[in-house]
Amino acid sequence: MEITLKKLTKIFSEKDAEVRAVDNLDITIPSGKLIGLLGPSGCGKSTTLYMIAGLLQPTEGEIFFGDEDVTKTPPEKRGIGLVFQNYALYPHMTVKQNILFPLENMKMPKDEALKKAQYYADLVGIGNLMGRKPKQLSGGQQQRVAIARALVKEPRVLLLDEPLSNLDARLRLQTREEIRRIQKETGITTIFVTHDQEEAMSISDNIVVMKLGLMQQTGQPQHVYDDPDNLFVAKFLGTPPINLFNGSIKDNQLYIGDEAILPFKAKDQDVTIGIRPEGFDVKKDGKLSIEVASIEHLGRDISIIAKHPNFDGHTLRGIVDADTEVPNSGVIKVNIRPNKCFVFNKETEERMK
Repeated sequence: MEITLKKLTKIFSEKDAEVRAVDNLDITIPSGKLIGLLGPSGCGKSTTLYMIAGLLQPTEGEIFFGDEDVTKTPPEKRGIGLVFQNYALYPHMTVKQNILFPLENMKMPKDEALKKAQYYADLVGIGNLMGRKPKQLSGGQQQRVAIARALVKEPRVLLLDEPLSNLDARLRLQTREEIRRIQKETGITTIFVTHDQEEAMSISDNIVVMKLGLMQQTGQPQHVYDDPDNLFVAKFLGTPPINLFNGSIKDNQLYIGDEAILPFKAKDQDVTIGIRPEGFDVKKDGKLSIEVASIEHLGRDISIIAKHPNFDGHTLRGIVDADTEVPNSGVIKVNIRPNKCFVFNKETEERMK
């Protein structure tokens, strides 16, 4: 089921002010794909999800499921499955009863409902827990019950609102892999809201990066990481985060301090230079000098923690291969990989290409 959002806007009135939680959002979500809505708290991603679900009415704009305008269609008639952050399971019901609940509301014949409930319980890996109650389950198991309950209606669209935020690190990793597997097996169009960029990048076919209600960029996760449109996207994606330097363009050369690091064709001006941690090559005749504060051995990689007078922060971080010779301290020379270096306008923060 393809989903199209046309100029979708949601304005909340707070005291004497209006807050544009979502501002003219134009997105087409392809049928059968898993899309991550990504951004910091307050960026409008959950508000967008709740408008798609029908729990919030847009101030302006339209929502289409395929060719059908569902903007004013009530939630129960949209054909959506929704999984909340807190799972919202019924504590007095067993796993089986929780999963069956939507089917009972649909007046489905009991035998058919039981078969469907068992099928989706097996699909999410809790088929042997049907007699237990939520308090007898781990957080990851409760999450699977919530997903099975959403899927059992065989909805056109599956909506997940921060579904992994209550799980520990190990369970988060395991459960996100399960969500991806389930989505691929069912082929259901899925929208996944998260503030965790690693989470979104690892399982999404496409991501939509949002800030203050505005879409900043959309595309395949690796493409958005490799080719950010603006400083916000570059800073938001990546672990460790991108290194930002105060730089300049002079005579078609990119400078950090008084060192020319790369050619760059543009008029002379001050700029912000972003270099991904993996964008440094340690070379004796390198173009940029950095002062090593310490190094960390990470198995296959070495993490260089360093300083530079033009660095816009406390310490910069570079990631190099473990066989690279790096001293524990002192000044070293590095070259910058052009495809890992981005230049941003100082005023607009837009990427300069």
